[in-house]
Amino acid sequence: MPTPSDKIDAILPQTQCTKCGFDDCRAYANAIATGSPHNQCPPGGKRVIGELSELLGRPVLSLNSKHGHHEPKKVAVIREAECIGCTKCIQACPVDAIFGAAKLMHSVIATECTGCDLCVEPCPMDCIDLIALPEAEQPDAMPAERRLEQSDHYRKRHETQTSRMQRLEQEAQQRHKENKAPLDARKLDSREQKKAYIAEAMARVRQKKS
Repeated sequence: MPTPSDKIDAILPQTQCTKCGFDDCRAYANAIATGSPHNQCPPGGKRVIGELSELLGRPVLSLNSKHGHHEPKKVAVIREAECIGCTKCIQACPVDAIFGAAKLMHSVIATECTGCDLCVEPCPMDCIDLIALPEAEQPDAMPAERRLEQSDHYRKRHETQTSRMQRLEQEAQQRHKENKAPLDARKLDSREQKKAYIAEAMARVRQKKS
């Protein structure tokens, strides 16, 4: 059975943009379920606020401008001739919508881009533009079923990306432990050798004195 957080998360647009002040849409859904304001999602705008108000039985509020303003949905486009292949945009994308490799040109998969704009700020070449989608492709213009399918797709891509990053972090920590163990052993051996050398030296001194 869906939890209150599940029902709230199903309404949120799943841009994973963090404009609401939380790490992702799920974190914001959890916060709303425990009493946080439900008017902090700029991508969702009035529609999402209205749907959340109906679900939660709360008053309809205006979008909190502290978190931004509602704008037409956009997708990122990299000016490829200017891209230096730094991978910073790839690392920033919450749904793995950018492909490329270090020192090679990067490109955005337009159909997977949520328009979060998290890739723009870290780009050292300032070569990423956000282009508004046609009216028919705007979430508010879509049939509810198609809109929910799209947000669910974004959610699954973000979950997959999050799981992958967690796995890579765990693997890196494991490699660090494995590499650190021989070093610690060598340090221990070195300390023990020093202790043994000092003990032998002191024994020779005592023997000469006696």
